[in-house]
Amino acid sequence: MRRIRFSVLTVASTVLLGAFSMTALSQDLLTQKVLSLDLAQTIAQAAVVRCRADGYKVSVNILDAGGAVKVFIRDDGAGLGTNDISRRKAYTAVIFKRTSAEMGKNFAATTPPPTFDGTIFLAGGVPIKAGEEVIGAIGVSGAPGGDKDEACANAALAKVADKLK
Repeated sequence: MRRIRFSVLTVASTVLLGAFSMTALSQDLLTQKVLSLDLAQTIAQAAVVRCRADGYKVSVNILDAGGAVKVFIRDDGAGLGTNDISRRKAYTAVIFKRTSAEMGKNFAATTPPPTFDGTIFLAGGVPIKAGEEVIGAIGVSGAPGGDKDEACANAALAKVADKLK
């Protein structure tokens, strides 16, 4: 009887000790990279400058990793709908961690295409990565054809590539 009690107490102690050590491990702080406001503004401005150079009036949304708007710029003369579309392109890129154009291609064969609140499967949304970690996304809208929107987004990210390592 004593042996059984001792065995039960030993097993119970081991389980409790393991549970406490796992709890202690899970309480450590995590470290992650975060898109700063200054960098987000620089990226947005670079996209507008690039699109202006090509003759396009666009809106640019920069979202953080959680999908919240960090920066929004609407150039003079950009269409009214470009705000919502650029935000949806960026949101698509941040939640799927791929460009909005890639997601459009992935779902093109699906009939009817799936719908996810707040997304749009048009080119112009690009994830912002620090190394391999997605820390936000840029969405550009207003240039004719989404490929020109995406070119402006990629040009803006290329300008700050050294800061995203």
